[in-house]
Amino acid sequence: MKLTDLDFSYPEELIATSPVRPSRVMWVEGELEPQEISLQELLSRIPAGDVLVVNNTRVLKRRVFSGDVEILFLKQINATDWEVLFPSKKFKIGAVLELPLGVQMTLLQKGRPQTVRLSQEVGEDYFQKVAELPLPPYIQKAREQRHTVEADESWYQTAWNKSPGSFAAPTASLHFSADDIEGLKKRGVKVLEVTLHVGLGTFLPVTAEDLNDHDMHEEYVEISASTWAAVQNAKAEGRRIWSLGTTTSRSLESAAQGLLGEMSEAGFSGFTKLLIQPGYQYKVVDCLMTNFHQPQSTLVALVAGFSSLNRVKACYQWAIERKFRLFSYGDLTVWVAAAKSAVHEG
Repeated sequence: MKLTDLDFSYPEELIATSPVRPSRVMWVEGELEPQEISLQELLSRIPAGDVLVVNNTRVLKRRVFSGDVEILFLKQINATDWEVLFPSKKFKIGAVLELPLGVQMTLLQKGRPQTVRLSQEVGEDYFQKVAELPLPPYIQKAREQRHTVEADESWYQTAWNKSPGSFAAPTASLHFSADDIEGLKKRGVKVLEVTLHVGLGTFLPVTAEDLNDHDMHEEYVEISASTWAAVQNAKAEGRRIWSLGTTTSRSLESAAQGLLGEMSEAGFSGFTKLLIQPGYQYKVVDCLMTNFHQPQSTLVALVAGFSSLNRVKACYQWAIERKFRLFSYGDLTVWVAAAKSAVHEG
């Protein structure tokens, strides 16, 4: 697949800069015409006995400013050395940047990411005091404001976040409240959690002309033995697996493909570089709930792998014509596999 195959155009005014709740929902079932349904209607279409899988990752506050230079702290190498991502082109090796609270940062190595050394060891307390959540750059651009607003602290975390480690939110989950999930459980829907920490790849554009040449950055995944057993039992009983987000889908499919190694007593834990695109055969996910995604992204490829590229582009155009709000703070899409479109009653 060529990168240009994943391209489409959209009006920039449709980029959502804040959430609207309840969001609009585009429902795509098999080859039927897309339809708009309410969020409550979506919840009612998930029947008792089916399984909903969510990602419980928590977004880290790791975006630090040195004047107008924005630095994303990615990975601690040792007490004072870090891998970071920032616009380093105008800086020479050895350049020193002043960070908040008197911390100095020295550039040791360029590249993507860069390596830097801090003048003192910093921990989570430091980032909680001085750092911001790493909102997608296109939201900053659309807002004409590089800094987060206070409401982003709640807007950009899921209602069930518990495992710190992500550099971006699993945004499909932002549409749902804890009460929504409790309501599903009371109706007999089995709600399960996995962990995938969204990594550096979410910030880097695809540069390879052929998607097969794109180097996916690895991301850490955990799936408990009990969650995986419940998923397998549901599949064996003909129940559907609803995946809330692309991160959850990649977690489940990585386990099914054997990419997370052998299961231990605790379950699966490991790193995945799984790239899903048209031609991929989903082994676990029957219904995919996800946001609208940016052109020329691996996320559009993932949705196209679940449906088809022509189908995704046609449905996106349908939604754009109806002014659905796009991307991380935008509206929701639901893709239901044709072979599993009949609702299972109890």
